Amino acid sequence: MTGQLLRIQGVSVRFGGLVALDSVTLNLAPGRIQAVIGPNGAGKSTLLNVITGLYTASDGTILFKDSRIDGCSPHDITRRGIARTFQNTELFGEMTAIENVMIGLDRFHAYGAITAAWQGRHYRSIEASARNEARELLALVGLADDELEMAATLPFGKQRRLEIARALATRPDLLLLDEPAAGLRATEIDALNRILLDLRAQRNISILVIDHVMPLVMAISDWITVLNFGKKIAEGEPEVVRRSPEVIAAYLGEKAVHAFGA
Repeated sequence: MTGQLLRIQGVSVRFGGLVALDSVTLNLAPGRIQAVIGPNGAGKSTLLNVITGLYTASDGTILFKDSRIDGCSPHDITRRGIARTFQNTELFGEMTAIENVMIGLDRFHAYGAITAAWQGRHYRSIEASARNEARELLALVGLADDELEMAATLPFGKQRRLEIARALATRPDLLLLDEPAAGLRATEIDALNRILLDLRAQRNISILVIDHVMPLVMAISDWITVLNFGKKIAEGEPEVVRRSPEVIAAYLGEKAVHAFGA
């Protein structure tokens, strides 16, 4: 594999006459936490959707581990090692936290119809293995004490973490997070920062995150890409982006100093 885990090369996405992404190029190295920021309508979620196969690129290529994934189905991209969360929580509300995570583990702990119907020793062994792995993932995101809680009854901040745990259940090499800090309080953002940094340190997972919450973006990112109207307008380390005139003008305006914590 080359030095990059993910390579997005000149990708454009058009919806009729609307250009959502305009020749965007982005590279992400293994073990890096990278952020994509920009104002509403900049194309951030479109970028995640085209990486994960929900949208089709009009132009350009996307390579993951040196293999093209543009044009692949979402489930194939997941099997190759990319997982994601969404802006709106997409949990199974009437299932427990641990059951939500176990769904993500299904293909690693699968069994046939006869085994499921018989529910003998083999079935119980597989179920126990899946449950133990799900417990480990819940503990990793700080939900060890919530495994039997219904997902719908969890506080919003814990629902965000549960989505991350379920995404991790697919055993990804690359985790894509779509505004994970949206709606969280300051203490919850601090906790999320620690979780994401621990994921990188303990599991060597690369992370691509899009968010408007600067305390998260600036605290965890090794590299930041800035989009505006579908185009990349700036890129670099957090301190470079923090002071970029293009970013200040396009994204934050007069509130830039306060928002970046400068």
